[in-house]
Amino acid sequence: MEQNTNIQATEATKTVKPLDYKNSQPIRWCPGCGDHAVFNVLLKAMAALGIPSEKTAVISGIGCSSRLPYYTNTYAFHTIHGRGGAVATGFKTANPDMTVWQVTGDGDCLAIGGNHFIHEVRRNLDVNLLLLNNRIYGLTKGQFSPTSARGFKSKSSPYGTTEDPFVPAELAFGARGTFFARSIDVELAISQEVMMEAAKHKGCSVVEILQNCMIFNNGIHNYITDRETRPDRTIHLVHGEKMIFGRDKNRGIVQDGFGLKAVTIGEDGYTLDDVLVHDAHCEHSFVHQMLAMMDGHDLPVALGVIRDVEAPSYETAVAEQVEEAKALHGFTCLRDVVMSGDTWEVK
Repeated sequence: MEQNTNIQATEATKTVKPLDYKNSQPIRWCPGCGDHAVFNVLLKAMAALGIPSEKTAVISGIGCSSRLPYYTNTYAFHTIHGRGGAVATGFKTANPDMTVWQVTGDGDCLAIGGNHFIHEVRRNLDVNLLLLNNRIYGLTKGQFSPTSARGFKSKSSPYGTTEDPFVPAELAFGARGTFFARSIDVELAISQEVMMEAAKHKGCSVVEILQNCMIFNNGIHNYITDRETRPDRTIHLVHGEKMIFGRDKNRGIVQDGFGLKAVTIGEDGYTLDDVLVHDAHCEHSFVHQMLAMMDGHDLPVALGVIRDVEAPSYETAVAEQVEEAKALHGFTCLRDVVMSGDTWEVK
């Protein structure tokens, strides 16, 4: 797989610590909020990647998660509700050598920002998009969000919502995404793993992090995050490895017709040979989408890097097009471009 050359060039040249990417601003998230864990893991991922802070930008829209740029010792942009993707697109296109992290929430990204999100993914802009999904509007005090389940009761839906939710993975695959990964806020090692892999991917890397809101939606992900049941309701996918899960590592994912099925190895005639091997680099997204849509009931929720494939990135293609136009027409500045077509004088 092609990796981000900016990362490869800096990884071995500078030793940095996580706190090098944190500034002195006091952090204003509720005690126990999953944002704390995500922020600390991001700092560790940045340090492990070794990209200088002056070569890093963190961009957000509006929401609890969107406070994160305030606390980073990098270039930081706290922009407009839902418009983080638009700003990230402009910034990365103008500064293709910068590493860009976009931090967003399920409301900011998938409601008012939904159109920006799908086109950002479709264009394959080389940004690392962290989508923190707590299935609620937390900053504005507890309204249902685009990922809240049908029937969910909130301040804005006291009798329950009457609509079905978006599934972030489904939107990403529908927009022909090249990278999709998932973690949960209590899985620190997996979160760091997927963030680092996202940064190494050349293209739009969507990382969904299932996160808890202590105040307005406490326990929304308990079904899969509870320490006792988590091993049986989640699976950590690793490219090239068997899809095995369970507390005793005795369960696996097998093909079942055109679908998937969870089985116990050694029962009903299923052996280890029947268990699928994860191929994150497969060009076809059919199996990737099925893995990403597993919900923790009949099939475990998939964590880790689910899809990671190569495709031209937007800002690289734009830069190449600019150089081709300059060479073809002899452009040296913007005035040359403006004056190159039909012009006239007004007297």
